[in-house]
Amino acid sequence: MSKLRVLYVASEINPFLQTSEVADFVRKLPQAMQEKGMEIRILVPRFGIINERKNRLHEVVRLSGINIAVGDEEKPLIIKVASIPNAKLQVYFIDNEDYFHRKSVFHDKENNFYEDNDERAIFFCKGVIETVRKLGWAPDVVHCNDWITSFIPLYLKTTYKNDPLFKNAKTVFTIYNNSFSHKFKGDIMDKVKMMDIEDNMLGNLKTADFEGFIKLGVEFSDAVIVAGENKKLEGLFKKIKEKKVENFDNDENSTESYYNLYNELMG
Repeated sequence: MSKLRVLYVASEINPFLQTSEVADFVRKLPQAMQEKGMEIRILVPRFGIINERKNRLHEVVRLSGINIAVGDEEKPLIIKVASIPNAKLQVYFIDNEDYFHRKSVFHDKENNFYEDNDERAIFFCKGVIETVRKLGWAPDVVHCNDWITSFIPLYLKTTYKNDPLFKNAKTVFTIYNNSFSHKFKGDIMDKVKMMDIEDNMLGNLKTADFEGFIKLGVEFSDAVIVAGENKKLEGLFKKIKEKKVENFDNDENSTESYYNLYNELMG
């Protein structure tokens, strides 16, 4: 049996950036899976507060140079890479001057949520898929972490469903307690659209808020995990009856749970 290939997509990863529990989780789980014999790739945004020199990021010229459409605009995708110290893992960073060169993550100096965080999420999700295509690497499982990755399950089930690299891939969506209260502008649905995506597929996004992002990710993914205890998210999942939602505590025990889940999905 060939090695299971797992693609991890997340908002952040230690030691490059840590603002929430996502960073630790995405640092530990991929290494644990690699030690169990799986083949791993990790992609995160290159937020401006990540120090490139200190962390030894460098551009991967052969992967850069694609333009990513967000609404009516196209923006260049830059790919950088760095190695995690003391681990045999590389991390690919999705970068773009307009979206990711700010010296903060999701909020400005006055702690206002950036108005274009929806566009940044769309660019990131599309950029991830296009980077993996450039790598020519076919993942068995695409493990999406946090709301910024919400569009990937949708894109893989629609626009990229016949792509040889993704047609057999299963998606896992892990949700964290990183909610925001911001409501995006009404054109978010137009910006998200790609080939083979009909209006009726985007119904969950009509609210243009955190709940809409999460519901969309849940709708199109093959497995959904809630990380730890979260009363607000529990209420949300009572509304989503047709989808099996599991609670994993992101500790040592969750490694085995995820290992079993990946294998079940591919069984």
